[in-house]
Amino acid sequence: MSRHTGACPHAWHQHQQPPHRGRMWAASPAFRNQLVLLRTLLPSPTAVGTSSPSSSSPSSLRAHAMAASAVYEADAEAVIRRITPPLDRARHKGQAGKIAVIGGCREYTGAPYFAAISALKIGADLSHVFCTKDAATVIKSYSPELIVHPILEESYSVRDDERESVSSKVLTEVAKWMERFDCIVVGPGLGRDSFLLDCVSNIMRHAQQANIPTVIDGDGLFLITNDLGLVKGNSLAVLTPNVYEYKRLVQKVLNCDVNEETASEQLTALCQKIGGVSIMRKGKADLISDGKTVTQVSTFGSPRRCGGQGDILSGSVAVFSSWARHFILSNEQSTDNRVNPMTLGCIAGSLLLRKAASFAFEKNKRATVTTDIIEYLGKSLEDICPAEH
Repeated sequence: MSRHTGACPHAWHQHQQPPHRGRMWAASPAFRNQLVLLRTLLPSPTAVGTSSPSSSSPSSLRAHAMAASAVYEADAEAVIRRITPPLDRARHKGQAGKIAVIGGCREYTGAPYFAAISALKIGADLSHVFCTKDAATVIKSYSPELIVHPILEESYSVRDDERESVSSKVLTEVAKWMERFDCIVVGPGLGRDSFLLDCVSNIMRHAQQANIPTVIDGDGLFLITNDLGLVKGNSLAVLTPNVYEYKRLVQKVLNCDVNEETASEQLTALCQKIGGVSIMRKGKADLISDGKTVTQVSTFGSPRRCGGQGDILSGSVAVFSSWARHFILSNEQSTDNRVNPMTLGCIAGSLLLRKAASFAFEKNKRATVTTDIIEYLGKSLEDICPAEH
């Protein structure tokens, strides 16, 4: 990452291309050196302090937020090249990522499909969807590539005297799969049924206990805005709010309105106040913070704002975050100064969506829809990080 917004370290970029053959996760000296280079893509945590503020008082949060107020333009292409695993004949199914989407109900079946299929199009090996029975057949009909689990329940299908037992059954069914996943996405097409949200709350708690990275979008953000304890202290959680969802979060957590003049300080304070999470504030430029640094991706995508792009992004962030986490854990022993994999996942996912949207708009103009963008995810990644050299 450049230390000046918009700049790109071309000399570094040209001479330090990572290899894409061999065993990406091997803890060799060469890859440890690459990890050092990877750290240069993000500002050092020591610039704003390596520990979180000891006090959650407004004055303490403001002080730390001001220290982290500088916004750095991410060298997102370099991040993608670093964390994307090679296509190695020695690898087996599942090593490139197993993703699960928790969402999908009677009213909303497109969103979980968009998130899950985007994960596959980027390069995840397996993509699951946990949804209600009413949504399952519809989602499965969209693509045979997805593994669909019709196990969630809504209030209308559960008697009052069954609620506790059904909720326990749902959690048990999901828990059987949970530790197989590299990342889960909570929220696309989830809806706001009270019983369903209660079930998903239990799933989120279990995911945190199992240290499963979690991307929270859509109605998942509605859920956590009303119960911040579901993500508090979870460094493996990333929130991806749009302008309206972000406004509700700021009002709930910071008890004020969104202030564009102090956008980076406010975003940093929001992360710190919730405690440990990363947040990607979607917009003209996507602002990303883990409470220590603020980075942005401002590459232009498309003027066409069709619904569903946020779902593509959530699936993309899930895949890239899981790749980043595997890369980091396999190449360093110490947790000191470790780059946040969720931040890297946000940077990579943001750029890839923007490139795919640009390609789709170039071809389809006003007729561009979400499925057009999904079809360009592979080309966008191939342009940045070729599968074969």
